[in-house]
Formats: sequence, structure tokens, C-alpha cells
Amino acid sequence: MTVASHPVVDAWRDRILAAGAARQTLELRGHGSKAFYGGPVAAGAVVLDTTALAGVSSYEPTELVVTVRTGTPLAELEALLAERGQCLPFEPPRFAIETSEGRRACGTVGGMVAAGLAGPSRAAVGGLRDYLLGATLLDGHGELLSFGGQVMKNVAGYDVSRLLAGSMGVLGVICEVSLKVLPQAQATLTLRQELNAATAIHRLNEWAGQPLPLNASAWWGGTLVLRLSGATAAVQAAHARLGGEVIPEPLASTFWRGMRDHDDEFFVAANMAVQAGSGAGLWRLALPPTTPPLDLPGEQLIEWGGGQRWLCSPLPSQAMRDAAQAAGGHATLFRGGDKSAGAFAPLKPPLDRIHARLKSQFDPHGVFNPGRLVAGL
Repeated sequence: MTVASHPVVDAWRDRILAAGAARQTLELRGHGSKAFYGGPVAAGAVVLDTTALAGVSSYEPTELVVTVRTGTPLAELEALLAERGQCLPFEPPRFAIETSEGRRACGTVGGMVAAGLAGPSRAAVGGLRDYLLGATLLDGHGELLSFGGQVMKNVAGYDVSRLLAGSMGVLGVICEVSLKVLPQAQATLTLRQELNAATAIHRLNEWAGQPLPLNASAWWGGTLVLRLSGATAAVQAAHARLGGEVIPEPLASTFWRGMRDHDDEFFVAANMAVQAGSGAGLWRLALPPTTPPLDLPGEQLIEWGGGQRWLCSPLPSQAMRDAAQAAGGHATLFRGGDKSAGAFAPLKPPLDRIHARLKSQFDPHGVFNPGRLVAGL
């Protein structure tokens, strides 16, 4: 059964049209594992559960393409890919939660796309947007729209499907997506070096310009951890060149899984500080990789070759955003803190007008997730 003829999509269409006519708002929700992310949905929104539309529509391992429905658990998709030695190389995070039924849920494919998040390998392999080939969207008019396709190259029209990555559900209900997948790496090796932050940033940027199979990096508390990934010979040669202490694979796998899913020691401590009501927030700063260590209060963790800085700090939102902007980047309030000024950096002209026009075209009655991405949108 295609998505276009699926009874769940028909039911959603009726709900969307009724909500538009009644000026009611809908909160799109899968497992709810990323409910903390972004701004709060406007009060009074009614939940539209996306988990009813699940399953893999097609999978062509030889073509490195999978088409999957929005409510499919991310864990199920990754298990299917692993059976054929393939993966989602951008490592989308899986924020596990306990459901009311006692199940452990880790997010859905639709939530993965709407949030647009990526894990430790992002700087080396690209983000979710780079692997999104096509999408089907149910908009505020009740129309089922298809964008992109199921091939690596698709140049017909505008690439609207990638616009959905990180859109936080404000444009419509993502019904189905086609994703590019890749083979799992032949070999991986994790190295550990004792370095201060400034030296770690300098070396990461130096290595970035060299032909090294550097797949991920993380610095915290005076220790730089590197993951090499690729052909066995390339990984071994890089190890001989970079040096460092080899971390045994079971321990290394646990570490990188913790970095990806935010259950590593740094994130556990940050979440505890956020939940303690101290006013601290977990910030994600996107900066030029060469940016020196920032002199800001709070624990810091550096990823993506220096391009992503995590900071758990009580610093006010405006001060944090001013510091990020002065360094040539921007700051997102990821968890906790005061989100009255918005979780994401405020949009400047003409981006604010472009966002408003896109919202009005796809969701003219303001039905979907109002306030989740930007206040008033």
C-alpha cells in the first residue's frame, strides 16, 4: 500500500482540514524523545501521533537507498540496515525515553528528519540533510506533496525535501522519506591523547587538511579522543602517524555511543544540572573550527574538529549569543535554561521573511507545531 492510499494519511488529512477550519493547532509527535528540543508548542495544541504510519516502503541495498515511513522507530531502521552491513553514517542521536506502556523508545524517522540532528561523525561525513533524497509531506491544505526522489542525483525542481531537515514540523506532517545509506566502515580505531583545549583545536584543524581517515573527535577535561574509520590500511597508517593511546573497542564503542545518544558522563552531568533547577542550560555553539577556546563559565566539550562546542552554563541567553556571534557563529539553547527568548538564534532579515513566507505557503492557517522553531511561526 502506498502512502497516498494509506487510511492513516486520509485520517490525518481530515484532522488537518478540520483544525484549519476551527483555527485549532496540532502538535506533531512520534515517540516524544526530542520534546525538550526547540521552543514549546503553543498552548492548546492537540497531539497528532505519527507512529501509526510506520514501516519500510522499499530498500535497495545495492543502490544504497531506503524509503521509510515517518512513524518507523529509528532503532528498527538501523537494525535492518545493519543486517546488510550498512548504516546511517551521520549517526542521528537516539534519546531513549520510557513510554507510558513501559517500552524504551529512541525516536522515529520523522522526528529524526524534523530535528535534523547528527552525531559525532557529522564533520567528516555530512549531516542528515546531505542524505535526504526525497520526502512526502502532508501540508496545511491537506495536499500530499512529493519532493526529490529515490536516486543519488535528482535535479527536477527545487530540493524542498532537504528543507524539511531541521524544520521542527512547522511545515506539515512528514509521511515518508528516502535516505541514502552507506556501507559500514571496514575498520575503526579510537585513540586518546592528553592535550589542553587550545592545542587540541590547533591539531584538529591541522589534521583536517591532511588525507587522514579522521571520522570523529571529542575533547573534554584535558583529553582528546579521536576515531579513525575507513580501510584497514588507511586506519593503521593514520595511527602510526598520529600516535596516542589505543582505546579497546568495547570501551570505545560505549564512549562514542554515549557521545551520540547523550548518555556519556558530560551529558549526564549537564542534564542533572539542568534538572536541578539551578538556571543552567545546555548550549550548543556552532563556530568556525579554528575558534580558540571560549572564556565562558561552565563545563565545555568540543566536537566536530572544533566546529561544535557544548557548554553547560548559567550564563544568560543574550550573553551566550553575543559571545557566539562575536566568534563568528551562533548558539542554540539545547536543554533547559530560559527559552523565553527562543531556543534557536533569532532570524535576521531577510531570513525571517523567507521563513514566514514558507510557513504561509505550506501551513496557511498555522496548524503545525506553532512556536516550536521560531516564536510566532
